[in-house]
Amino acid sequence: MNTSGDRFKALLQECNLTPSDFAAQRKITPQHVNNWFKRGVPQARLDEFADLFCVHRRWLRTGEGPKHPDPLIPARPPAPRQLPPPAPLLDLAPAGVPIPLHQVSQGKLVPVPGLHQAIPAQALDSLGVAAGHSICIGMPADNMAPLLPQGTLLAIDRNFTQVIKGEYYALLHNGRLRVHQLSHGHNGTLCLHSHDRLNYPMERYTAQRRKAQRLEIIGWVFWWSCLRPVRPA
Repeated sequence: MNTSGDRFKALLQECNLTPSDFAAQRKITPQHVNNWFKRGVPQARLDEFADLFCVHRRWLRTGEGPKHPDPLIPARPPAPRQLPPPAPLLDLAPAGVPIPLHQVSQGKLVPVPGLHQAIPAQALDSLGVAAGHSICIGMPADNMAPLLPQGTLLAIDRNFTQVIKGEYYALLHNGRLRVHQLSHGHNGTLCLHSHDRLNYPMERYTAQRRKAQRLEIIGWVFWWSCLRPVRPA
């Protein structure tokens, strides 16, 4: 990557953005984007793109120095509330609270009539999960395999949408259901991580991109269950 155009092109690829998608978001023509690939990023756009992709202006312009700014040192969070560890499910009462199964229809989550998963009330209480604000979904893709194979039944706490690094969350993205680990990047960028990082690279979404692509955090994944995909030979 010898030019700013090469680096700009690589940044779009990292974010899984086509030149046409980027052009539509910035209200320019795809030809502008292709010209910047060949001729380099204009000086007047360097600050804008550096902020947009959370990289150093100098790196984007010359390729020198660190690519990303040093991470900010966050304020010390309040001490977490000490909760007793959840009991093993086998030690809990056999009766469970029904958590309704949902699926995506016309870009929205809707319940599937008559289908639910029973989870012991003590387990919900130990995690601080309200049954009335919980749903079950099927793992929609294989990006979290082998930890969460496609089709895994997941329980989601819709009251918990705060991003905690390394935790699993369900999302709606342009009306499509997704499940990822989440973290926050620089300048409030939301980063989506997959367990299968070889085939699913990290994705970054600024607040503007999240709004434009209707990227919404549905809730925290607090329970899952699945069958082995095949019987051993």
